[in-house]
Amino acid sequence: MPLGLDPIEEARRQWDERGWGALEAMSAATTITRANQVVLAQIDRALKPFGLTFSRYEALVLLSFTRAGALPLGKMAERLMVHSTSITNTIDRLERDGFVRRMSHPTDRRLILAEITDDGRNIVKQATDSLVEIDFGLPTLEPQVVQRLADAAATARTLHAQAKPATDD
Repeated sequence: MPLGLDPIEEARRQWDERGWGALEAMSAATTITRANQVVLAQIDRALKPFGLTFSRYEALVLLSFTRAGALPLGKMAERLMVHSTSITNTIDRLERDGFVRRMSHPTDRRLILAEITDDGRNIVKQATDSLVEIDFGLPTLEPQVVQRLADAAATARTLHAQAKPATDD
């Protein structure tokens, strides 16, 4: 059932009335969060027939982009901007489904690689076709708007990476 008002605009109004500060930041963060939920729900619906979530899909795509079809789990976590525990869980599920296999690194026994299988390559192609069909959940936005959103998000990621302290994990 449609709402009679825009909940983000109402939150802005209430926030501003209280004088809590950082109005634009709150509004942008809330807007991004809600938009993420809307887009992710559409993506998840498109991926569900393939038994994938967006995080598993992203891992498969990342592996399919590599020359050898394999990467160390730590490198995958870094590139996908997730914690190492998350990538381990993602690879566990993909391995159970037969889309990846774990293997020892050929020159560094400390590293474990995830390698995409032929079934993984097939499913990522089918899932990608499905996502392209729905414009990755952004079908009603003009291409220029999508580009501005992507540019703004890239700037935010860059600033976050620059400000993030190094960790040992």
